[in-house]
Amino acid sequence: MKINNNQSGSLYFLASVLLFSMMELLVKLLSNDYPTGEIVFARGLFGLIPILIIIPKTNFFKNFKTKKLKLHLIRTLTGCFALVSIFIGIKYLPLADAISITFAAPIFATFFSIFILNEIVGKKRWFAIVIGFIGILVILKPGTSLFSIYTIFPIFFCIGFAASATAIKILSKTEENYLIAFYYTLGLTFISLLLDPFNWRIPSNEDFIIFFLIGITGSFGNILITEAYRKAEVSLITPIKYLNLIFAIIFGYFLFNEVPSIFTILGSMFIIFSTMIIFSREKKLKKRSIISKEL
Repeated sequence: MKINNNQSGSLYFLASVLLFSMMELLVKLLSNDYPTGEIVFARGLFGLIPILIIIPKTNFFKNFKTKKLKLHLIRTLTGCFALVSIFIGIKYLPLADAISITFAAPIFATFFSIFILNEIVGKKRWFAIVIGFIGILVILKPGTSLFSIYTIFPIFFCIGFAASATAIKILSKTEENYLIAFYYTLGLTFISLLLDPFNWRIPSNEDFIIFFLIGITGSFGNILITEAYRKAEVSLITPIKYLNLIFAIIFGYFLFNEVPSIFTILGSMFIIFSTMIIFSREKKLKKRSIISKEL
C-alpha cells in the first residue's frame, strides 16, 4: 500500500512526538539527582550520534562547510536557551503544566515573524494571539497562591524556540537539515559545560543509560520532525503534537503522582485553539500565494 507525503509526514511527526515525550520523561527522572547542565550535556553529546550517521559519507568533511556561521550561532544560542529553559521547567513543575505552556511557541513565533521577517498579521491571527495569552495566564495563575515562579521557564522556552525557528527558517533556504542540526547539537554540548559544572557527578550504570537515551531520543526526534515538515503540510500534522500533553498527563500521574489541575486543562484548550487558528490561517495564506504565482 502506497502512502502519500501527508501520510508519511504524519507518521514521522507522530514518531517525533513519541520520542520527545520519552525524552521529557527521562529528563524528569534524572532532574532531582543531577544538575540541569549535566543533563543538557548528555542531550548534546549523545545527540551527535544520529546526526553523524545521516551526514553523507561522500566528501565527508566538506559537508560541514557553511557560509552562514553567524546565523548558525544565533540558532544555537536561542535553541540552547529554549532547551535549558524547558529542562528547568520539567524539573520544578508538574510535567503536564510544563508541556502545556510550550504549546504557545507558535504564538511567540508569530510575534517574531512580524518584527524580524516583516510579515503582515491580520485580525484572525491577532485574535489567536490574544486567546493564546489568555490560556497562558490561566495556567500560570498569577496573583494567586497557586502561582509558581518556575512557570516562567516554559515561557522562556517559547521565546527561545520562536527565535530559533525564525533562524532555522532562514537557514533552511541554503543549508542542509543535517548541517543545521549538527552545529546546534555541537554548540549545545559546549555551552552545557558552562552550566554549573562543579556540581556534576559520575552517574550510575542505570543513570548513564538514561543519559544516553536522552541524547538519542532528542536528536532522532529533531531529525524526524524536520523530515515531517518537509513532507507534509504543517497545518495538517501539527494537531498530532497535542498528543504530547496526553503522554505528559499519563507519565505525570503514574510515575510522579501528578494530577493536572482544571487550570492546566482549561488553559491548554485556549492555547491549542489559538495555535490551530494560526496554522489554519497560514495554510490559507500559503494557498493564496501559490495561486497568485500560477496566475
